[in-house]
Amino acid sequence: MRKRKLGNSDLEVSALGFGCMGLNFGYGHALGRRESVDLIRQAHERGVTFFDTAEVYGPYTNEEIVGEALRPVRDQVVIATKFGMNIVDGKMSGMNSRPEQIRAVADGSLKRLGIEVIDLFYQHRVDPNVPIEDVAGAVKDLIRAGKVRHFGLSEPGAETVRRAHAVQKVTALQNEYSLWTRGPETNGILEVCEELGIGLVAYSPLGKGFLTGAMGKDTPIGDNDFRKILPRFTPEALEKNQALIDLLKNIGAAKNATPAQIALAWLLARKPWVVPIPGTTKLARLEENLKSAEIEMTKAELANIESAAAAIQIEGERYPVQLMATVGR
Repeated sequence: MRKRKLGNSDLEVSALGFGCMGLNFGYGHALGRRESVDLIRQAHERGVTFFDTAEVYGPYTNEEIVGEALRPVRDQVVIATKFGMNIVDGKMSGMNSRPEQIRAVADGSLKRLGIEVIDLFYQHRVDPNVPIEDVAGAVKDLIRAGKVRHFGLSEPGAETVRRAHAVQKVTALQNEYSLWTRGPETNGILEVCEELGIGLVAYSPLGKGFLTGAMGKDTPIGDNDFRKILPRFTPEALEKNQALIDLLKNIGAAKNATPAQIALAWLLARKPWVVPIPGTTKLARLEENLKSAEIEMTKAELANIESAAAAIQIEGERYPVQLMATVGR
């Protein structure tokens, strides 16, 4: 697996990371702990060195799984986790990025992960009640204390990034980015990353499963699957957005690649500091995803994708109104 540096930092990671959330959180199904640990280790054996988790996944249990899986190879991997969500009685209850809470979350995450330092510590969402300067200052103190190595933000607005960066260097932004979620190209995020030397970690690079080509208007989505509340996953939207899958299939046919592989290869070709973190619960899907790093996209192929994708109108917002209000702050 090739390596990439996140921006102009010294944080080097595999070109593709592994998003661990879906192992036991969010999608209405969960692998057992043993199976989850095994899959993470399979990813590492195949060259993945970058693993993403958060205290809120579970909550807490996802970090424990990641920590157990990676303990034998701790010195070979980069572990990212997050703070900023308030957890009450085992459920998310708004946001909390007060400095004392950030310090408490760091200590809890270190314990659950079984590590001495968090490689990359993201604010999960920008808290409108806490100045970003205070957040950056709290993480700066954790870096000075040796508990955190790098600071990141997830789904911030570009101006917020600049304000945070002025207090503590931001190493990476984690934003949703894929062929059907191209906000970073229009909301200033790619520009601010280029300007300040920040890496972009693309979460949901396969559109929460849609860009694999395995979903359609008749795909059942369980009530405990968070996609149930997402506008893009109504049967009507899935049917209309099928045009994007058709595009990926056509391109893939010429390169002996799957829709997922083309979607990931496209992202890898965007910028050398973009790192997608697809997740899966299946070894076969993991191996499929990793092969995308071997696909070279020519300028002509990328131009063809751009032209064809521009003609496709994506149906539905990526989040419902209340969640859309938490991004881009």
